[in-house]
Amino acid sequence: MESISEEDLLRKREALADHYGSILGLLGEDVEREGLLKTPMRVAKAMQYLTKGYGEDPAAVLRSAMFEEEDYKQMVIVKDIDFFSLCEHHMLPFFGKAHVAYIPRKYITGLSKIPRVVDIFARRLQIQERLTMQIKDCIQETLNPLGVMVVVEAQHMCMQMRGVEKQNSLTTTSDFTGFFQQAKTREEFMNLIKSR
Repeated sequence: MESISEEDLLRKREALADHYGSILGLLGEDVEREGLLKTPMRVAKAMQYLTKGYGEDPAAVLRSAMFEEEDYKQMVIVKDIDFFSLCEHHMLPFFGKAHVAYIPRKYITGLSKIPRVVDIFARRLQIQERLTMQIKDCIQETLNPLGVMVVVEAQHMCMQMRGVEKQNSLTTTSDFTGFFQQAKTREEFMNLIKSR
C-alpha cells in the first residue's frame, strides 16, 4: 500500500474540517462559538487517526519479522488484544478484545506483529464479522500456517447508545482454518484464552 504524503494528509484534513463545520451547522450548532471554533479540525484529525489502517499493509507488518522455525508445531496464542474500531453503519465506536492463534508450518512472526495486524484492520470502518475474517485471512495468507483461529469479543456503541440500547451486550465472532477445524483443537484454544 502506498503511504500518503504529508501534503496530501494536510489537504485532506482541511477538507474534512470544512465538512465537519458544515455538519455542526446542520445539527443546529453555532460553529462560531468559542467552544466549537477548533472542533472541526480536531474531529478531522481524530478521524484520520481512527481510520489510519487504510494506509497500512498488515501483510508487510507480518513479513517484517518473519522467521523460519520448522521445529515448532504447537499453538502460538496472543490473547486479550485491545482494539477500537468504528462501525461502518453508524460510525460509532465498537471495542473489545481479539484473541489470535496460529500453528506454524514453517514460519513464525514476531509476537508484537499480531496486535499490529489487529490494529490495522480495526482502524478502518468495519463490521466485527469482517474484522475477524480479515485478521484470519491475513495471517493464513502471509505465514501459511497449519491453521489460524481468531475470536473477537466487542461492545458496540450503536447498540448501547441508540437503537435497542442494551448496555451490557457483548458480541462474539470467530473464524478458523486448517487444524482449527478439529473440535479438539478449537476447544484447547478456547480453554487457553479463558484461563487467566
